[in-house]
Amino acid sequence: MPSWLGSLTELRRLYLYNNKFNNSIPSSLGYLPKLEILSLVGNQISGSIPSSIFNISSLQEIYIANNMLSGSIPSIPRDLLSLQVIDFTFNNLTGHIPKDMFEHLPNLKELYLSANLLSGRVPTSLCKCKELQFLSLSFNQLEGSLPVGIGNLSMLQFFAIGKNHFEGEIPKEIGNLTLLQQFEVANNNFTGIIPPQIGNLKKLEWLNLGVNNIGGLIPPAIFNISTLSMISLASNHLSGRLPSNMGLSLPNLKRLRLAINQLVGSFPMSITNASQLSVLDMASNYISGSIPDTFGNLRNLKLLNLEANNLTSSGMSFLSSLTNCRGLETLGFGGNTLIGGKLPSLIGNLSGSLVVFSAYTCNIRGSIPIEIGNLSRLINIDLSRNKLTGTIPPSIGGLEELQSLLLSYNKLEGSIPSELCHLNKLAYLDLTSNKLSGPIPSCLGNLFSLRNLVLGSNMFSSSIPSTLTRLGDLLILNLSSNSLRGPLPIDIGKWKVVTSMDLSNNYFSSDIPTGIADLKDLTQFSLSNNLISGFIPESLGELLSLEFLDLSRNNLSGEIPKSLEKLSYLKYFNVSFNRLQGEIPKEGSFGNYSFESFQGNGALCGAPQLHVPRCKSKPRKSSKARTKPILLVALPIASTLLVVALIFIILQSRKRKDKLSIQEDLLPLGSWRRISYHELHQATDGFNESRLLGNGSYGSVYQGTLSDGMKFAVKVFKLGAEGTFKSFDVECEVLRNTRHRNLIKIISSCSNDLDFKALVLEFMPNGSLDKWLYSDDHSFDILQRMNIMIDVASALEYLHHGNSTPIVHCDLKPSNVLLDEDMVAHLGDFGIAKLLCNDDSMIQTMTMATIGYMAPEYGIEGIVSTKGDVYSFGILMMETITRKRPTDEMFGGERSLKGWVKESISSSSNQVVDADLLSNVGRERSAVNNCALSILQIGLECTKEIPGERLDMQEVVRKLKKIKAKFVKDTERVRQRGRF
Repeated sequence: MPSWLGSLTELRRLYLYNNKFNNSIPSSLGYLPKLEILSLVGNQISGSIPSSIFNISSLQEIYIANNMLSGSIPSIPRDLLSLQVIDFTFNNLTGHIPKDMFEHLPNLKELYLSANLLSGRVPTSLCKCKELQFLSLSFNQLEGSLPVGIGNLSMLQFFAIGKNHFEGEIPKEIGNLTLLQQFEVANNNFTGIIPPQIGNLKKLEWLNLGVNNIGGLIPPAIFNISTLSMISLASNHLSGRLPSNMGLSLPNLKRLRLAINQLVGSFPMSITNASQLSVLDMASNYISGSIPDTFGNLRNLKLLNLEANNLTSSGMSFLSSLTNCRGLETLGFGGNTLIGGKLPSLIGNLSGSLVVFSAYTCNIRGSIPIEIGNLSRLINIDLSRNKLTGTIPPSIGGLEELQSLLLSYNKLEGSIPSELCHLNKLAYLDLTSNKLSGPIPSCLGNLFSLRNLVLGSNMFSSSIPSTLTRLGDLLILNLSSNSLRGPLPIDIGKWKVVTSMDLSNNYFSSDIPTGIADLKDLTQFSLSNNLISGFIPESLGELLSLEFLDLSRNNLSGEIPKSLEKLSYLKYFNVSFNRLQGEIPKEGSFGNYSFESFQGNGALCGAPQLHVPRCKSKPRKSSKARTKPILLVALPIASTLLVVALIFIILQSRKRKDKLSIQEDLLPLGSWRRISYHELHQATDGFNESRLLGNGSYGSVYQGTLSDGMKFAVKVFKLGAEGTFKSFDVECEVLRNTRHRNLIKIISSCSNDLDFKALVLEFMPNGSLDKWLYSDDHSFDILQRMNIMIDVASALEYLHHGNSTPIVHCDLKPSNVLLDEDMVAHLGDFGIAKLLCNDDSMIQTMTMATIGYMAPEYGIEGIVSTKGDVYSFGILMMETITRKRPTDEMFGGERSLKGWVKESISSSSNQVVDADLLSNVGRERSAVNNCALSILQIGLECTKEIPGERLDMQEVVRKLKKIKAKFVKDTERVRQRGRF
């Protein structure tokens, strides 16, 4: 800005718009004594706001919006009685709003500070600005509760503080602001309820409380404010029913958003009387009843989203009324499993403006009407997870704007029509799990916009068209479970940005192309169950992003490349049932894999826990010339060992005079080391209460820290308790002879037979699953809970099926599931475990497990079998999803956790899922709920009364992994669509 502006001493108004000054505001502007209005909007001004501006006593309005100003808001040094408007929006201002700022602005009417980087609390002095009419603080990082006395701003008409970090309850004093027209507090952390006093705001036009943590009922008075044009209460925890007459007193309502809450009851038919309505979003609730056939009254309707509820419709008759809504752009009614019926041909008569048609998981039968091709502006079609039959209508190929076509999980037949190759804007094509056949059209290689091509679980034959490698921006490719054959594309490396590739369960042959090394972003790669031969390429070790690699059930030969040790993110690895040979690598992630990853390869060798032979060392060549050097070396070594042995015997005889002796077992799992009683005592501050992690029937667990900083947990057994010696021996036996990434690892043991027995165990910094479920300081989402359950299930699968002697844990419960720093679960406490020797499928015991988790046959007859662990795991799954202990006070008499879950699922009330899992998940709520219910269903299968009818842990692991894969896919689909 030119500095000479400061010399215009008679200047009263300065307007400079949309220039490119690229410099700061000259402080000389503060010396314009008669300036009344200063407007510098959109000039790319940088630097800070000069405090000298506030020295202009005549200043009435200051606008410096849409610039690049930084620094903090300067303090106001004096009373500016004339200043009425401050607009600093869309800059990069930081720091707190000055505490005394509003002390000096008694006549301020408009304050705009939105879209900056301001933090801290709003000063309480704001409430002294009794003339304030417009207040905008949105899009900052402000925090704390609303200032006390906000209800004193009786002149306020516009109140916008969305997209901040405000918390606490919305004060009921808001009801005093009777002139308020816009109340915008979305995207904060407000809790409590909606104050009923909002119903007093009879001039309110805009009410937005969306994306907070507000609960309770919606005050009915809100729906009586006739001036309202927008109501948004979406993404909260609101419950209760909607008033049946809610649409009768809202003549000006244009937008109503109530999605992602916990609303119940029948659909309010009267809403179609709000004739100005253009947006109606009630998705992801528990609303039931029939979808009204009167939507045709809403001639201005542009968006209708009723997804993920419990709605019904007779023959989808509501679609007929929607043909009158000629401006409709988005229509979503998917996720309502009670709808059913066939898609009528009249869908072709829907609005020519329709861009989104979402009807997934609605039990739709019959064929896809060819008339769908009339909707020429469609961008997204989602008809997945229905019961559609027939063929894919070629008319879809005429939808030139189409970007996403999702028809997965139906019963569609025939081939992919070549007309789909005309969809030049298509990015997502998902035809998974149908009965489609024939070759994959080579013309799909011309759809350069494709990002996801998912054709798995069909009956496609022939080979992969070579043209598909033209799709240089492809991210996800899934051709699994078809009848494809032939070699993999030689130029596979052209898919340079692909992140997931699943080609499993086909008949692909020949070698793995070396070009695979060019796929640097690949995270998941499966070639399982094909006819692939040749060696595993060394170049696979260059795919540093790889997390999942499955090459099992092929004809691969040669060795496992040591280059794979570099793949530090690789969590799943499987090369079982091939013809591999040589040593299994040891470094990197290979220490985490179980024998299942390598079984079925007769010539592999490695560590014993992988159930393969030890690798033989290479024999040395015999030579008489070497005999003498060997003797020269061996004799001194033997002499040294003899001396060491004598010293050891002497020391041992002295130690017997002490109170304790140390027994260290060389354990094949964990990093064994020698730890004395003295070190244990010192590391735990004398087994101080402050170090106590927990108590059990047979002992107490303490946290210890050695002098070298190593942390551990030590279980000190109560020698006075009955069964302690047996418990110690059993736990030693189990932990010494098992190795699995999801079992707690033993470091050492300490015992003198009579006075002291302890196990030194791996320390789990995140504590137990019990702590995470029931502590107010911890929370975790559905994916973390699912991973923990898969971890525990994998541990039990190993105990039951991965050893020559099956092991039954007998005391599975959340407190025995421990979590490491990465939230990986480890099963611990084997004090009452049982080993099923001599091919016994069950034994009897008098030892009691924990009430609530015991299988019926265990509690009544003391029968121990692997099926008892399955029962306990089923209870554990239900507890993890519902966050209800089986011993909760709500369960008594004939009522149990299992019965409560079963009753809820059978009645479709879906009220058992932990509310924390369904909060703050936005559009993914339906996927989270479906995932949770699927897990609960497995829990019920695990807790059948008759042991023989229960699943085994191998089946459980498979089912849980399948649920996880579906959930990840569903949530990814929701994120990609992002349509509402």
